[in-house]
Amino acid sequence: MQIKLVQQKRESIKADILIEYFTSQTLKNAEDAKLLERAGFKAEQDSICFLHEKGKLICGVDALDADSLRSASAVAIKALSTSAYKTLTLSLISTETIHALVEGFILGGYQFELYKSKPKDTPVESITLTSQANDFSAQEKIFNESLIVANATCFTRDIVNTAPQELNPETLALLAKKLSDENSLECTILNEAGLKEQNMHAMLAVGRASVHESQLIHLSYKPKNPKKIISLVGKGLTYDSGGLSLKPATSMVTMKMDKAGACAVLGIMKAASELGLDVEIHAFIGAVENMIGGNAYKPDDILVSRSKTTIEVRNTDAEGRLVLADVLDYAQEKVQADYIFDFATLTGACMVALGQYTTGVMGHSNKLKHHFFEAANNSGELVGTLPFNRHLKKLLKSDIADISNTSSKPYGGAITAGLFLDTFIKEDNKEKWLHFDIAGSAYTDTPWDCNVYGGTGAGVRLMSNFLKSL
Repeated sequence: MQIKLVQQKRESIKADILIEYFTSQTLKNAEDAKLLERAGFKAEQDSICFLHEKGKLICGVDALDADSLRSASAVAIKALSTSAYKTLTLSLISTETIHALVEGFILGGYQFELYKSKPKDTPVESITLTSQANDFSAQEKIFNESLIVANATCFTRDIVNTAPQELNPETLALLAKKLSDENSLECTILNEAGLKEQNMHAMLAVGRASVHESQLIHLSYKPKNPKKIISLVGKGLTYDSGGLSLKPATSMVTMKMDKAGACAVLGIMKAASELGLDVEIHAFIGAVENMIGGNAYKPDDILVSRSKTTIEVRNTDAEGRLVLADVLDYAQEKVQADYIFDFATLTGACMVALGQYTTGVMGHSNKLKHHFFEAANNSGELVGTLPFNRHLKKLLKSDIADISNTSSKPYGGAITAGLFLDTFIKEDNKEKWLHFDIAGSAYTDTPWDCNVYGGTGAGVRLMSNFLKSL
């Protein structure tokens, strides 16, 4: 499907169907108001009405703002995918909502059919957005940037959705290398021999029972005279069985999504490099498979992390934080960054706290959190903060090691996981670091907004917006 923006009158574009958006108030003045009234259309959010004889699709929205238009456009493109219409056209609502329309159509129309023996044909071939604005060049720039970010989000979704027998730590490293070649990035990969040289014994323990070697991936995007230096760290559990603390069978289904943090980091690197941002970005990914076997790491094991902090293992299903402990330490040593952000499908507790649509944000800097609330509002992603406190940190106390990998009580699980990671953030970097728990927002089995079944690409639009604001 091709989507384009042209500086023409809408009437001059020949298309099979015209898309129009109305609120309950603007509907009263619509050209087809009486016809729509007879059809029972009330312009409620995400409602649609086909006027086939007029070649129109009417979409209801609560307001003509970005969030409403994004969701309505996703509903529209899904409805059109079951029709015979091939070419669509619509007028831009405003410059501020260009990105929402692009994301609604591209992300709402996303399909992952790699494993279908008979993939469905998508009838929609082209969407033409028309504008007669005086600042068309500015609109065109926003449109092109929106395309890059939306396509990077789909790229991220593809990796999340790829089956675990195909995407393991070694093939994820190959995928990262392919991205680096295509986007002129620097790429360094450490295999298990390299991980041992770096004393990354916590990360190595998690992947010990897998037939696939664990990998540490470091991608770098280095423009000339960057304004800032950013380190991104991604949890890349290509599959998580829970280890010897085995997950229930139903909980293991969808555990291919436990690599979504790593996938988001790759998507952000793709977007940033194609946008040509003047920000230097380093991506660090811990790619591991958590399996069972005679050599699997066990509850009661004591692991010595790269930072020399000793960790008592109480649950092998709290594995992502062990991987991140070593990768965060490595990233801080390799790059003196202005900001450090990690993305991880870390805890089911985050979904309990914030729901399945919202990314949990944790860290010490309220100023930095505020910047991400702005980025979330602008990008259409949802974030919520979970506060650290000294009382919850006490729950990670171990009597035989420096720290336990799980809390001694079942409350505040997302926060105690964040506090575990905080242990491995150097004092000088505390105000520079934020942890993003995307356990709920990274994958969905029920379509919502512009997200369809499977990986959502959570984090890509959010971080891209933040990076552009720098």
